[in-house]
Amino acid sequence: MSVFPISMSLIASYVSGIAMLGLPAEMYVYGTQLWCVVIADSFVSITMAIVYLPVFYGLRITSSYEYLELRFNRVVRLMGSFIFIIKMLLYIPLVIYVPALAFNQATGMDLYTIALLVCAVCIFYTTLGGLKAVVWTDTIQTAMMFGAVITVVILGTARAGGIAEVWKRNVDSGRIEFFNMNLDPTIRHTFWGVVVGNYLNWLATCSVNQAMVQRCLAMPNLRKSNVAIMIMAVGIVSIVSLCCYTGIVIYAAFYDCDPVTTKQIRKPDQLLPYFVMELSEAIPGLPGLFVSGVFSAALSTMSTGLNSMSGVIYEDMIKPCLRKPISNVGASRIMKAIVVIIGVICVSLVFMVEKLSGLIQAGKSLSGITAGPLFGMFTLGMLFPMANSMGALVGAVVSLNLIAWISFGTQAAISDGSIYFPVKPVSVDGCIESLRSTAGNFTTIVETAPFFLYRMSYLWYTWVGFLITILVGLLVSWFTGPSKYSRADKRLFTPIIHGFLSKDPQKVNETELKMANDVNDITMQTSSKC
Repeated sequence: MSVFPISMSLIASYVSGIAMLGLPAEMYVYGTQLWCVVIADSFVSITMAIVYLPVFYGLRITSSYEYLELRFNRVVRLMGSFIFIIKMLLYIPLVIYVPALAFNQATGMDLYTIALLVCAVCIFYTTLGGLKAVVWTDTIQTAMMFGAVITVVILGTARAGGIAEVWKRNVDSGRIEFFNMNLDPTIRHTFWGVVVGNYLNWLATCSVNQAMVQRCLAMPNLRKSNVAIMIMAVGIVSIVSLCCYTGIVIYAAFYDCDPVTTKQIRKPDQLLPYFVMELSEAIPGLPGLFVSGVFSAALSTMSTGLNSMSGVIYEDMIKPCLRKPISNVGASRIMKAIVVIIGVICVSLVFMVEKLSGLIQAGKSLSGITAGPLFGMFTLGMLFPMANSMGALVGAVVSLNLIAWISFGTQAAISDGSIYFPVKPVSVDGCIESLRSTAGNFTTIVETAPFFLYRMSYLWYTWVGFLITILVGLLVSWFTGPSKYSRADKRLFTPIIHGFLSKDPQKVNETELKMANDVNDITMQTSSKC
C-alpha cells in the first residue's frame, strides 16, 4: 500500500476517542502539564525507525510475535501473543465507551445500547474487508477527527472572546503549567513523568505492537515505512495539541459556572460533548459533526484491534493445533468468527469502564500492565544477545503480575477515596440562581496512606514493567546459560548492536527462517481474504 493511507491509518489507530474526550477533561480538571506529552511523542518515531522496525523488515515477518519464536522459542511467542490479547481486551472496552458517552450526551439514548451498535458496525466492516478496509476507513475517519476538533476549537475560541482571553482565564485559575520539575514519582503529573514516563509507554505501544508492524510491513520498502511513521508523528502531535487546547477553551467558556459542580453533567469526561451541545444552539448540525468525529476515532482504533487480534489468535493459537492445513476460505471464516467473538466479549466488559477513574488515567494505567512486559521481551531479544528463552518468559510473567497488582490496586484505592489528586479551582459565581442551588458541596477527602506503590504515578508503570522484565530476564538467563542465539544471524538483533556481535556469526537455523518466510506468505494470502 502507499504512504498516504498507511500514515492516516496509523494516526487513526493511535488517537482514539479516549484522547478526544479525555484530554480536554484532563486540561480542565488538572491543568496543562500533560500537554508536554507531545515532546515524548516526537522522539518515539525516531527510535522506532532506528532500533525496532529494521529487525522486522530484515526477517520478512508480518506478525511481530513471529520474532519471539525465531529469537527464543514457541512458548515465548505464545506468551507474547497472550499479553497482546490481554492488552486489547483491557483497552477496547474503553474505546467503545467513549463514543457511547458522546452519543448519550447528544441524544439521551441508552449508553449500553449505543455500545452494542458501535460494536455491530465495527465488526461488520472489519470481518468483510480485512486490513484494506480497516486502512481506508481509517483514512476517512482521520479526516473526520481533524474536522470535528478544528471546528469545535474555532467556534469555542470565538465564543470565549479570542485566544488571548482563553489563555488569560486559564492563567488566572492556575491551569497553565508545563515545567513542574519535581522528581517525586508519586506526583501524578510532572515534566519528567509526562515526557520520560510517557516516552516509553508510547514507544511500547507503537514499536512492537502487531497493529503497527502489520501496517508498516504493508509498505513496499523500509524507507517508505519510515516516511509513514514520521507523518504519523506529525499527525499525532497535531491532534493531541488540538485536543489539549480544546480543554482550556472549555474552561474559558465555563470559568464562572462549572457544569460538573452544578450537576449539569455527571463526570468531567462529558465536558466536551456538553460544550458541543451548548455551541450547537447557534450552529445546527454541529453535534452530528462532533459525534461523527468521536465515532471515527473509536471505530478506527477498535477495528485495528479486532483485525490484529484475529490474526494473532489464528496464527499463534489455532493454526498450530490444526491436524491438517485448511484452505484460505476456511482460514478466513475462522478469523471472521474470532472477530465476532472478541467483539461480544469487549461489549460485555464496557459495563466495568464506568467504575474507573478519568479516561486518560484509566487508559494508560491499563495499558501499562501489558506494555512494559511485552516491550521488555522484544528489547531483551533485540538488544541483549545473552538473553535466553527462559529469561524472557520468567521476566515477562513476573513483570505482568507485578504491574497488574499495582494498577488494579491503585484503581481500587482511587474508587474508595484512599487516593485523591488535587484539582484546579472552579467557580459557580456566574451561574443562574437555580443552578447555584443545585451545586454540591465540596467534600474534603482525607488520605489514608495507601500502599506506597499505589501512590506511584501511572505514567511510570511501563518503565517499572519494562525494567523488571529486562533485569529478571538477564538474571535468569545468567543462571540458566546464555542464549543459543548469542552468535546467531544478525537479522535477529537491532542494527545499533551489530558492531558488538561476533565477526563470524552462526547462521540461524535454516528451517526456522524458512518457517518465517512461509508464515509471511500464508499470512499475506489469508489477510487479503479476511
